[in-house]
Amino acid sequence: MKISACTEKVCVSFARECDLLAAIQVAKQEGLPLLDALTPYPVHGVETAFGWKSSRLTWVCFICGMIGAVGMLWFQHWSAAVSWPLDVGGKPWNSLPSDIPVAFEAAVLLAAFGSVAALFVACRLRPGKDPGDLPSRVTNDRFVLIFSGDSPGGGQANIEVAMQSFHPVEVQTLP
Repeated sequence: MKISACTEKVCVSFARECDLLAAIQVAKQEGLPLLDALTPYPVHGVETAFGWKSSRLTWVCFICGMIGAVGMLWFQHWSAAVSWPLDVGGKPWNSLPSDIPVAFEAAVLLAAFGSVAALFVACRLRPGKDPGDLPSRVTNDRFVLIFSGDSPGGGQANIEVAMQSFHPVEVQTLP
């Protein structure tokens, strides 16, 4: 879901991650318009609480790694056995064991670059992108749930009442 699709967002900050996880469960049960969760570090269980599917980034990493490994094996075979064959001590031109370390390094390199590029594309990150308004202290020590404030049943008063049992530190409305 896009966070910027609504005109008003209600942000509820918590001091502990267990309060955040419990609040997500209650918000889903009560049908509150939950948009996203922001945490200072990865919190295990948030993706299952939201009901998100697993990421396809691992497949991108695997495919890029295989392209790097196979491409480097082909290049080494072509350069050593086809384009410029040299007889060094009677050894074969297309010796696979000597090609494995370089192919492994190429696989790691392309897997890393491909994963970072796919992450940037999936998150719509680009240089100079405006991050928009963020709740206070979200990158330091706060766990924040973001609700759509302009949908039916998503007013700030309804959200505050539903979240009171989870000890919210701050409730604020962002444009």
